[in-house]
Amino acid sequence: MDAYIAALDQGTTSSRAILFNQAGEIRARVQYPFRQIYPQPGWVEHDPMEIWSSEKRALSEAVDAAHIDPKQIAALGITNQRETAVLWERGTGKPICNAIVWQCRRTASICDSLKAAGMESSVTEKTGLLIDAYFSGTKFQWLLDNVPGARRRAERGELCAGTVDSWLIWNLTGGKVHVTDYSNASRTMLFNIESLQWDQDLCAALNVPVSLLPEPRPNSEVFGKVAENIPGLEALAGIPICGSAGDQPAALFGQACFAAGQAKNTYGTGCFTLMNVGETAVRPEEGLLTSVGWSVGGKTVYAMEGSVFNAGSAIQWLRDELGLISAAPECDRLAESVPSSGGVYVVPAFTGLGAPYWDMYARGTIVGLTRGSTRAHIARAVLDSIAFQVADLVRVMGRTCPLTVLRVDGGASVSDILMQTQADLLRLPVDRPAQVETTAFGAAALAGLAAGVWSGLEELESLRRSQYVFLPQRDEEACGEAYRQWRRAVERARSWIENEL
Repeated sequence: MDAYIAALDQGTTSSRAILFNQAGEIRARVQYPFRQIYPQPGWVEHDPMEIWSSEKRALSEAVDAAHIDPKQIAALGITNQRETAVLWERGTGKPICNAIVWQCRRTASICDSLKAAGMESSVTEKTGLLIDAYFSGTKFQWLLDNVPGARRRAERGELCAGTVDSWLIWNLTGGKVHVTDYSNASRTMLFNIESLQWDQDLCAALNVPVSLLPEPRPNSEVFGKVAENIPGLEALAGIPICGSAGDQPAALFGQACFAAGQAKNTYGTGCFTLMNVGETAVRPEEGLLTSVGWSVGGKTVYAMEGSVFNAGSAIQWLRDELGLISAAPECDRLAESVPSSGGVYVVPAFTGLGAPYWDMYARGTIVGLTRGSTRAHIARAVLDSIAFQVADLVRVMGRTCPLTVLRVDGGASVSDILMQTQADLLRLPVDRPAQVETTAFGAAALAGLAAGVWSGLEELESLRRSQYVFLPQRDEEACGEAYRQWRRAVERARSWIENEL
């Protein structure tokens, strides 16, 4: 009887469930959106019960849609939006407040205080991260300090804290298991990525009791089993939950980047570039982060990560704000109608610049315009800007470990002209997979390994198929000159505030 793996892909705006067969093919897929809550400017929240109910519904309906015997599901894996913080009652399993989402900036003042206290070098040394409101630790602190009675209840042992993976596992096991995986733990700013334990000093500095936190565990092992009598999931009772990873490391695993120097980039609203750097937690290069990629079979693999704030959002800007295109695919058609951007460079720093610059004051800039510039040149420059920003990240990563390949996914990876430009700039193969659900498959693969569905990394690697591999074509010297002009354009974007003043 064929075995199947169920993957829960719990994202920032929707909950999905996908069933994979042993060949890594999708048998069924169901998705449900849930509310985004904005209590005030800069604050973003989710209702944890909506996350759980939407994910539970998606899983139940995916199993029905697959038309299989639920007993054929060998394991369940989880991948999730990272850094989002949840606080709930240990006794009832009910959240005591909304979750603080990774995008939320309400804890910026806490981060400023930590920096003023000289904590930056210690945080980076132990966690591989920068001090930022992005990460979960200051969110836990804020909840304990601002939700009435929360800190007192936490000290009495009445509460649990965790990221979304922990919240889902708690609910799936009927409140019996409070764990997190190493990849999610390493994005809290509380976790020592070398000892693979909560750091007592950092927890004390942020005033977050260790007793509140889940037990950190490897990414591929049995955490628990689906509990009996969960409404809608009764047929899945007893299925082991044995794979978990945050969304970006799950995509790195799903892309079979198992060797040091292999990297993936997800082209979405922004870009997330992760590179496998092997089994040593290297100190992150300037502007980048180091965290746990995964721990499988007693071996822990680390990843270096960089993020771009605006990528696909720049194409949306062309469509929605400028009205230069009516649909996203039109950007490609326009860009392909000209041989180059004609010397036009767009720096889409609409919300500042991410890695490796981390310049929150930079602003979007267009340089190189002439009377002969057309909307086609601007469209080409926008696509080029996405490739240039990824090249910025990859060049910094290459100082630590030479890259051998960039594997790509995400909505904008369907653009042939963008992928070719990326290969030309990086002088590397850019490999687009046939299986686009790399994040969910990463979670399924981790679970399937623990359940014995797949024998090891070699078998998983054999399942990956390339849809197309883009090789460098454009003259290297011309690409180098274009990149130098890009860096000049970035400096214009970064000096905007200074010039205004």
